[in-house]
Amino acid sequence: MTDNEFSLALENPAETGQKPIAMKLAPVQPTARFLLAHPAHFMALGFGAGLSPIAPGTAGTLWAWLSFLVLQRWFTPGEIGGLVAVSIPLGWWVCSITARNLRVLDPGCIVWDEIAAFWAVLWLVMPAGLLGQAVAFALFRYFDTAKPGPVGWADQLSHGLDPATNRLAWTRAGLGIMLDDLVAAGCTLLAIALWRFFA
Repeated sequence: MTDNEFSLALENPAETGQKPIAMKLAPVQPTARFLLAHPAHFMALGFGAGLSPIAPGTAGTLWAWLSFLVLQRWFTPGEIGGLVAVSIPLGWWVCSITARNLRVLDPGCIVWDEIAAFWAVLWLVMPAGLLGQAVAFALFRYFDTAKPGPVGWADQLSHGLDPATNRLAWTRAGLGIMLDDLVAAGCTLLAIALWRFFA
């Protein structure tokens, strides 16, 4: 089974004596209707950023950047840190539900992982000027898209799962969706720390 297929085990009538069979259902296309159908969809798709036809992950990261600058006007750094802390386990939940309803293990339209991870990056690098924020953005997008080393390892954790045989497949998929971006955030912060140390 590929990431673009969803296996659903169906049992035949008892009198046939046959074993359960698997029927593959086509993925659901993310639309504005899907976005508004469930609060988890609305969050996971980045309040609409994930519907971008071009580079939804970049669109989600840009939304995270803009929203962080707005949040700074209303909340203290400690309050934003609390929001970041809550956004990670909440993101696991909304990504699991949305991936299951899309019938795709790692849908590109889910961008809450980018949002929560880049919020964490900005929270830890601030205060920083526009150039510093732009460097953080570029580094994060590099690690998230190129997936070198540990980012690629984290990304593969949810691939190859079969929901027909693994009842925790969607929960693990949600964890994998969040984890690779958190690792990308860690790599970004490490690169920035080294840059600041040697600069």
